[in-house]
Amino acid sequence: MSDTNILAAKRIVVTRAPEQAHELVHALVAMGAEVLLLPTVGFAPAENNDSLDAALRSLDDFDAVLLTSQNAVRFVIARWHALGMGAELGASRKQFVAAVGAATAEAAKREGLRVDYTAKNQTGEALVQELLEELRGSLARSNVLLPRSDRADKRLPKTLEAAGARVTEVVAYRTLAPEALDPAILESVRRAEVDAIVFASPSSFHNLCDSIDAGELAALSTRVQFAAIGPTTAQALRQAGARVEIEANESSAAGLADSIAKYYQRQPARAQAQAQAKVKGQ
Repeated sequence: MSDTNILAAKRIVVTRAPEQAHELVHALVAMGAEVLLLPTVGFAPAENNDSLDAALRSLDDFDAVLLTSQNAVRFVIARWHALGMGAELGASRKQFVAAVGAATAEAAKREGLRVDYTAKNQTGEALVQELLEELRGSLARSNVLLPRSDRADKRLPKTLEAAGARVTEVVAYRTLAPEALDPAILESVRRAEVDAIVFASPSSFHNLCDSIDAGELAALSTRVQFAAIGPTTAQALRQAGARVEIEANESSAAGLADSIAKYYQRQPARAQAQAQAKVKGQ
């Protein structure tokens, strides 16, 4: 099967926000998939930007800036320009700038932001340990700016603080549920008339639970492949009782599409192995 039809006849639901979905949709369609857009999450500026603005105005007080998502980059840059702070943020400044994941790093670079380090681990102790090794332990004496979503959990800042960092966590943007979801696509999901559903964040899954009960989604995951981007999202789905068949550590569109394609490429071989094992057991 050629690269252009690896996903032929597959119906894949993408729950990403519209402004973030086009690259993934393009990659999946290029492999032959039929993509159904069902945005279960949206993003907006923080209701009050005072904390973020104060941090940006006093950026020289920080030793490091940790960008954990493309949205963090987008909304921080938007406030920087709104404050009239100059053409670029960080290109010639002293701060150590770390981006979590290649997609976040690329988003930062497109905005003219210098990225000193791209972290591979996404959460908790593994991410902090990686930063400690990169900084040779100096994280323990650093003032760290952490711009995040209003729904971000506290594990990362607490782990940073446990390592000795002084963390300033500010809300850079809000994560929102959509006003309504497409009823036709929801019905196709309920009937398992799709092959896979892509979740890019815990919120994208939890917001879908507002329309389809979590228990129903958990049962559905035995018939439809659930694809999660990153360990945090995968963990959220599993804690809700859902099965995660596809877990992509690479948050870029290409990385996620590749993970989905590889999953379906393995299926014929897996089915053949199961059939052979059954014959041997008879």
